[in-house]
Amino acid sequence: MPAQPGAPIPPPPPAYPAYQGAAEPKKKRGLLIAAIALVVIMVLCVGGGVVAFLTLRNAENGEGAKEPAVAVDEFLTAVYKDRDATKAASRVCAAARDEDKIAAKVAEVDKYASTYQNPRFRWTTPKVDNQTGERATVSTRLTMTTADEKVADQELRFTVVQKTGWWVCEVA
Repeated sequence: MPAQPGAPIPPPPPAYPAYQGAAEPKKKRGLLIAAIALVVIMVLCVGGGVVAFLTLRNAENGEGAKEPAVAVDEFLTAVYKDRDATKAASRVCAAARDEDKIAAKVAEVDKYASTYQNPRFRWTTPKVDNQTGERATVSTRLTMTTADEKVADQELRFTVVQKTGWWVCEVA
């Protein structure tokens, strides 16, 4: 509308509020907490893995035999001559070391031997048939002879593994 002469000038429209600028973004604490939790979990997992590795890498306690044939000979001596389950178990690898089964086998040999007159056990020198790195196959012939001239033979094949020396793991 055109202004009439002499009419008062209307007041200006109300002003817009002053420019506040962009609001500061809120800090993302959730992301920071998640990152810290992830780092803690990773440290625990890696630490647990290292502890497990160090604990289980040498599950064999003590020193094994210097050679596969020596491990077999020591095992046979413990079972058939000494009839000592604890000594026999000390020649068996950790994976196959079941002390109850070993004690049962020694008791079986003892019972078998008690049914004959003065039994004697002997075996041929253990022979390494096959050896590849940390595993060997060893064979021998076990013979029991009695005072009344009874003789029994048995072919034995052993699987022997190398960890902290050589250990008997399987008898067939």
